[in-house]
Amino acid sequence: MKKWNKAVALALAAGMSLSLVACGGGTTSEPSSNPSTSGNEGGSGSAVELSLWAFNIGGFTDAAAWEPIVSAFNEANPDINITVTPINYQDGDQKLTTAISSGSAPDIIFEGPERIVGNYAREGLMADLSDLWEAGGSDIAEGINEVSQLDGTYYLYPLSVAAHCMAINYEAFEAAGALQYLDEETRTWTTDNFVKAMEAVRDAANAGTINIITPGIIYCGAQGGDQGTRALVNNLYSDYYVTDDGSSYNANSANNVKALTLLQSMVNDGSLSANASYAAADELQAFANQTCAVTFCWNYSNYSQYAEQTQFTPFAMAFPSDDGQPELEMAGPYGFGVFDNGDDAKIEAAKKFIQFVCDDQTAGTEAVKTTGFFPVHSDWGDIYADDADAELRAPFALMSDYLGRYYNLTGGWTEQRAEWWPMLTAIMTTGADPQTAADDFVAKANANIG
Repeated sequence: MKKWNKAVALALAAGMSLSLVACGGGTTSEPSSNPSTSGNEGGSGSAVELSLWAFNIGGFTDAAAWEPIVSAFNEANPDINITVTPINYQDGDQKLTTAISSGSAPDIIFEGPERIVGNYAREGLMADLSDLWEAGGSDIAEGINEVSQLDGTYYLYPLSVAAHCMAINYEAFEAAGALQYLDEETRTWTTDNFVKAMEAVRDAANAGTINIITPGIIYCGAQGGDQGTRALVNNLYSDYYVTDDGSSYNANSANNVKALTLLQSMVNDGSLSANASYAAADELQAFANQTCAVTFCWNYSNYSQYAEQTQFTPFAMAFPSDDGQPELEMAGPYGFGVFDNGDDAKIEAAKKFIQFVCDDQTAGTEAVKTTGFFPVHSDWGDIYADDADAELRAPFALMSDYLGRYYNLTGGWTEQRAEWWPMLTAIMTTGADPQTAADDFVAKANANIG
C-alpha cells in the first residue's frame, strides 16, 4: 500500500486534536425554504445575505456552535450577514440535492472534498477558490492541496484534517489476556494478532471473566461511520477501496474479498458480531456501555463525546493489517466551498468569510478545535500544546503517521455509500458469498462514476 510521505504526516501531526469549544452563528436547524440565491443587490450599500449549510463535523452540531465565529467576523464585516443551517449525514445529501434542483442552493457549504470537489465541482456548481490558495495556502500539505482541486482549479479551502482509527476497551483486553497481541507503543497490530485478540476477548466473555456481550460489532444498518468498516476491510490484507488510478471501486479484489471472508468467519465463530440495525453511533454507544470491547469508529471528537460515559480506558488503535503497517482514512480535510449562484458580490463575500475562518489564526484555532481535528496550516504549530488534556490527544497525533491516500474523490461517491452497508448486511448477517456480494457492489458503484 502506498504511504503519504513522512513530511506530509508530520505536517498534519503538527497541530493536534480537539476541544469542543462552541463557535458559530446562525439560525435554522432545517434548511430554509427560501435561502439566499442570485440577484441579491450586495454592491449598492445594502448588506450581503449569505447562507451557510454546515455538516455536523465534530463540535459543529448546531447553529449556536458557529455564533462566536460569525460574531467575530461581523465585527470587521458588518455588511455581510450569514445564516447558518446545520445539516447531517443522514439526510443532508438529499436536502442539498433538493435545494440545488430547485435553484436555491446555499452560498457556502462546510464539508469535505468528496462532496465539494467530487460531486458538486464535477457538476459545474462551484466557484473558483484558487485566489484563496494563492493568498494563504503555502503551508498546507501537498496531499490536501491535491484533493482540493479539480483539473487545476481549487474548489475547496480547508480548515482541518485528522485520521480515523479504532479503539479497544483496555481493561477488558487486559483481563482477557489480549494485550499481548498488540503493540501499545505504536498502537498497531497485525491481522493475525487481531484475530487472536478478538478470540481471547470472546473466550473471556463466555467464561464470565469480563462483562462484555460481544467482542466487536460490524455495524451495517446505515452509512453513518462507514469509513470505519471500509478501513477495517481494506487494511486487513493491505488493499484499497478504489483502484490505483481512482477509476473504479475495488471491493471485489482478491485481498478485499479475503478480508470480507475473514470477517464473515469471525462473525460465525463469535469473535465478532454483526448488526443490520446499527450505524456507527449505535456501535459507539454500545462501546461506551461496555456491550462490546472495540469500536471501529474512533477519533478524538468521538472520544470527547463519549468520555464521560465510559467507565474504562478507551485505547485508540490503528486498524489491523497483515504487514503491521496500517493506512488510515483522513477525517476530512474539512473546509468550505462556494456555490456559484451567479452573484459576484455574494461569491466575494463568501470568500472573505472563508478566508477569515481558515486563515485568521485566532478564529481558525477555535474553529479547528471545534472540529476536533488538526489544523491544515503547518505554520500554526501545535495549537493544543497548552491544553490541560494534551496528553490524552497524543495517541491521535500518532495516528497521523499512518495516513493513507485520500480516495474519496472517485466519481459516484455518494451513490456508492448507499450500496456499501447493504453489501455488508448480506455478507455478515445472511451468509451471502463475499465474492458475489462484492462483485454486485462494485457493479452498482461503478455504474455511477460517470
